[in-house]
Amino acid sequence: MRAWSGVEHRGGEGGQSIPALNAARELGLSPTVQPRVADFVEGLRRFSFDGVPTVTFEQGGLCYFVNAFWTAGQRRGHSLHEISYRACFKGQLPGFFIERLTEPGDRVFDPFSGRGTTAVQAALLGRAPAANDVSPLSAMLCAPRLDPPSVAAVLARLAEIDLSGAAADPAEADLLAFYHPDTLRQISALRAWLLERPVLDAVDQWIRMVAINRLSGHSAGFFSVYTMPPNQAVSAGSQRKINAARGQVPPLRDVRAIILKKTVSLLADGAPPPHPPALLLTGAAEQTPELADASVDLIVTSPPFLDVVDYAGDNWLRCWFAGIDAGRVRIDRHRDVLAWQGFVRRGFQEFARVVRPGGVVAFEVGEVRGGRVLLERHVAAAIEGLPFDVLGVMVNQQSFTKTANCWGVGNNRGGTNTNRIVMAVRR
Repeated sequence: MRAWSGVEHRGGEGGQSIPALNAARELGLSPTVQPRVADFVEGLRRFSFDGVPTVTFEQGGLCYFVNAFWTAGQRRGHSLHEISYRACFKGQLPGFFIERLTEPGDRVFDPFSGRGTTAVQAALLGRAPAANDVSPLSAMLCAPRLDPPSVAAVLARLAEIDLSGAAADPAEADLLAFYHPDTLRQISALRAWLLERPVLDAVDQWIRMVAINRLSGHSAGFFSVYTMPPNQAVSAGSQRKINAARGQVPPLRDVRAIILKKTVSLLADGAPPPHPPALLLTGAAEQTPELADASVDLIVTSPPFLDVVDYAGDNWLRCWFAGIDAGRVRIDRHRDVLAWQGFVRRGFQEFARVVRPGGVVAFEVGEVRGGRVLLERHVAAAIEGLPFDVLGVMVNQQSFTKTANCWGVGNNRGGTNTNRIVMAVRR
């Protein structure tokens, strides 16, 4: 476990620092039962980033810890995280909690997994990954990166696949807004090859994952003509408007070469070390019977926010390629904050079953509606009466990256410019 800089470990019960014991008492924790959690909270208070100390205050009955707890720069994490997905967080976020609140072999779970950032980071740190998402795309994007094949294996398999194919199906004519006819022919041939395989081995799953991730984007590293943003697909009608405005036509792309290049990039930092087997689920977060009672040491997750992201609409092209009926995927979307709060409570009712006593939930809610709605307060309200104690809200301040700036969003003026993470410990 990473040591906290500036935390004194002297005196105290069970080898804990005096400040940590005081933090435990303030939070109503048993210092003999929860020493790591008490040390973690005290570490937040004493944390500094590049010499800037954490600002701590209380507001609305919650304790806030404000700082830049990890770098805001892009591509500072492991290369395996570099796949695009809307509303995803950086690997540094789960890594911050995993390194400080778990040991190798512990079970780390994300019930709203998305692209699988928490699971991948858990594997990279030798923990037991567990992930769940209502969309089958999540497991398709996550599983191959937990135990990836070699570049040589991917190269050999790509050489075996006939991408000449027949002409595109007339039903796919709208896709010509994105792709050159010969590029679409390659994509359709690869899609058919994958869908017709009786069983996909690890290499097949990797190729599918990379292809899903390269379907649309803003550079020659994607199969499509220029489109933005790279982590979702606009409608065919919108893409035709983009093409007209930019005076562009879809160029011919080499699908094999793009998959191989992205494979090399993803594996640049190597594969995860040996780790316990992963458990990947598809379904509602409020019902995960495959997880045993009290089997989870840490949850790091970010649920759907208040009607901010159209997950089904964003992923229609990916679902087409993967053979998923997007209309059958039940994505929770809530405009009403009280309905969202009820949705969060149902999740925490299940978390109360699967998280062991002393385990922690780090629940990232970001900023919505220009900061007028503080979702962390609704999370705290949702937890009331359940066997959790709220430790506080960690606010990671960050500057926007280029992906956010492409939307014309400036820091501290709109969008999600902080990670706001509600931290709760299971009693």
